[in-house]
Amino acid sequence: MKGRLAAWLILALACIVAGAAGAEDAWVRGAPLNLRSGAGTEFRILASTQPGERLTVLKRSGDWTKVRTEAGKEGWIAAGYLDPEAPPTLRLTELEAEAERLQSELGVLSEETGELRSQNENLSSADSGQRGEIERLTRENYKLRAGTRSAEWLTGALILGMGMVLGAIVHSVTGRRRNSRLRL
Repeated sequence: MKGRLAAWLILALACIVAGAAGAEDAWVRGAPLNLRSGAGTEFRILASTQPGERLTVLKRSGDWTKVRTEAGKEGWIAAGYLDPEAPPTLRLTELEAEAERLQSELGVLSEETGELRSQNENLSSADSGQRGEIERLTRENYKLRAGTRSAEWLTGALILGMGMVLGAIVHSVTGRRRNSRLRL
């Protein structure tokens, strides 16, 4: 039972939120209008609206529209006196505010751009310095490798030469004659 009640409450809340999200705005045009308790001139007047006032459209019924004022009052107004677009003066004010906001945002972005350019220059100079250091270390590494290899070659040549000299000495000491015959 409690689960069903909770589900119904969630469903009702979702419908209310969806209805509020789908609401549209309209503006009063022409002269001041009466906000009535029903959809017709025979219903009692609840309040008055001024030209250019923003209203939230709640429901439409024929030539009448149920609206809510910014003060929270609800009532019906003849649909022909509502304009779906804001009056030019209000749009101009909104556009001027938007232009001012965009100008300040542009200023902030320009400052950030300058900072990023400065950082880029610093990083580029550091990068070129690091590239030079890498090239220097690479050349030094090649020299070290070449030097290490030459020592290996010299050591090998020295061992070979010593072996040849030692072989010649041993051969001369033993006094063995060279035999011209081949033995198999």
